[in-house]
Amino acid sequence: MSFYDPLETRDPAEREDDLMDKLARQVAHAKETTSHYFHLLAGINPFEVVTRDALARLPLTRKRELMELQKKSPPFGGLNSLPRRNASRVFASPGPIYEMQGKDLDPWRMARVLYAAGFRNGDLIHNCFSYHLTPGAFIFEGGARKLGCSVFPGGTGQTEQQVQAIADLRPEGYVGTPSFLRIIVEKAEEIGADVSSLSKACVSGEALPGVTREWLRERGITVRQCYATADIGAIAYETEAEEGLVVEEELLVEIVRPGTGDPVDPGEVGEVVVTTFSPDYPLIRFATGDLSAFMPGRSPCGRSNVRLKGWMGRADQTTKIKGMFVHPEQVADLARRHPEIHCMRLVVDNPGGQDRMVLHCEIEAGSEALDKAVASSLREVTKLRGDVAFCAPGGLANDGKVIEDRRVY
Repeated sequence: MSFYDPLETRDPAEREDDLMDKLARQVAHAKETTSHYFHLLAGINPFEVVTRDALARLPLTRKRELMELQKKSPPFGGLNSLPRRNASRVFASPGPIYEMQGKDLDPWRMARVLYAAGFRNGDLIHNCFSYHLTPGAFIFEGGARKLGCSVFPGGTGQTEQQVQAIADLRPEGYVGTPSFLRIIVEKAEEIGADVSSLSKACVSGEALPGVTREWLRERGITVRQCYATADIGAIAYETEAEEGLVVEEELLVEIVRPGTGDPVDPGEVGEVVVTTFSPDYPLIRFATGDLSAFMPGRSPCGRSNVRLKGWMGRADQTTKIKGMFVHPEQVADLARRHPEIHCMRLVVDNPGGQDRMVLHCEIEAGSEALDKAVASSLREVTKLRGDVAFCAPGGLANDGKVIEDRRVY
């Protein structure tokens, strides 16, 4: 087996010590150099944040709050330590949400991801992420250049031109979405173009269905997935084991219960929360809005870091019921009011075309008095009437949902 560097196989205790050693300094750096964390972490002594328990007591910064933060404190919401005038590039993601690239060649840590996908120094990579407005193409290009690869900036669309370039230039690999790679290969087969030089791909931006992976494998292309965001860059990546996604070495990742900042039990589905060690754009407990879970054990590929199961849905399950928004944070408030309940899920449906909500609660033994108390709390918190249903511990699905919308229109 081949590894990008020795960090990938170090003892997990050594990795944890290293992360905790850097954590306090990064919290102090964020507080000292960014206006957002200066206010958010007021009263926090950074040098007491040296354990995961201490980290879990810090407030979250939610991705869905970025648009409002950036309106109040343009252009980056006060999260940037590096001044805008010193940025290498500035990007816009849908929203719009603005992101920056610092001076580093690969600030998104993508070289490690590409190495795990089989890319090596000297490879030519056909890059089909967008070079327009958003950072996707540059995220992968930075990693490619650090790894010593050349890049063809294919961008999106223009399928026949993409096929022609691959047939002419004979690149070893592809980066982009899996669906577009399949479109390219299908077009090549249709017109009789030779794209057999493609033997590997690193894909992101959408799900990789098993049928697509196998279809491409049958045509000699090994596909690996990467979980990345515009704000953070690489979070986790697939290896030759194809068993979950290994967390990137330079990040501290938590899984928390949606609507809260409370870490879940091992294996439980929750929201992915990331702390970065970037000096230019330090993110402390950044809630991505994505659901996942940690996998037990070590990857068969030999890497010793924890693994994510992959993308499992969205954590922001806010929904509108009878004209009123109901948020996961409100379900968390209900859980705090009734600590005897193990887990809650608010289910919304619309029999007969009328919205109805039922709060399902895991508990050892329910009672009529508790039913009335929980229903009263539900009405007080959401300003809506709803029913309460009790079930035994473990009766609710482990899928990270705290609000489930079953309405059919």
